[in-house]
Amino acid sequence: MFGKAVKNMTGCMTHLRRFAAVGMLTAGMVLTLGTSPSMAQPRAHVYLLRGLLNVFSLGMDTLSSELNARGVYATVHNHTEWQSLADSAAAKYKAGTEGPIIIIGHSLGADAVMEMSAYLGQKGVPVALAVPFDGTQSLAASSNILHVLNITQRSYAYMRRGAGFKGTLVNFDVSSDGSIDHLNIDKSPRLHAKVIGEVLSVVGSHRMPAPGTTVPRPVPVNAPAKPEVTPTPPAPVPAAPPKSGPSVGTGRTHSADGTPVIALPERSSAVASPMHKPASPVTGQVAN
Repeated sequence: MFGKAVKNMTGCMTHLRRFAAVGMLTAGMVLTLGTSPSMAQPRAHVYLLRGLLNVFSLGMDTLSSELNARGVYATVHNHTEWQSLADSAAAKYKAGTEGPIIIIGHSLGADAVMEMSAYLGQKGVPVALAVPFDGTQSLAASSNILHVLNITQRSYAYMRRGAGFKGTLVNFDVSSDGSIDHLNIDKSPRLHAKVIGEVLSVVGSHRMPAPGTTVPRPVPVNAPAKPEVTPTPPAPVPAAPPKSGPSVGTGRTHSADGTPVIALPERSSAVASPMHKPASPVTGQVAN
């Protein structure tokens, strides 16, 4: 009897040791996976939306390449896809794999920026940054947008605060620059640099190499250092002549609802602007 009891006790101790070993192994795997870079945080996503006929906004393609080169995942789409893109973005955001969400677009794509943002708001998803490039109408910023940078050269396309909006909104009017018009505003290197700066300040550490992006290889320790080359500073670019029309002032000011306006357009204040329209995912698009 005594020998049998000892044998049973030995078997129990063996099972306990195995159970403890399995438990420690499981805990180690959880800790390892939980701290892996791929699961540490979601990846930021910049959605870029082209305008009419999907061919007149190729500056969005250039901007996408510039962002991806900086480790910010950016994709380009037709503006008509905004609702399906929003559905996908909302699902990924709620799954914890995507965010912050940034939306940029030109012309009808700029209108779609505001529409897509409002639709995401209905789904309870925040938009970290919305950047319309010269939209075709004035739309209200929905309450889920944290920052709006509206780049335009026509005053009737100023964006305004919508109900419950508590973020920052700036209408950056470039109409005093005679070299910029509706067809090239999305391609301006100066404006690209401004937008990239805004995107990087929002993205922070939520950057990962996008699919297909080349990751630089590490340089071996014993490899000879390459000589430093001092870049030649670019030649100064002469200032473009202002657009014709009576001046109504320059510098920072505010629109009627308190929205800050930078570089007030050189237009006559006697020209009336169309009524502001709220962004709504069910409204039709306005022709370019």
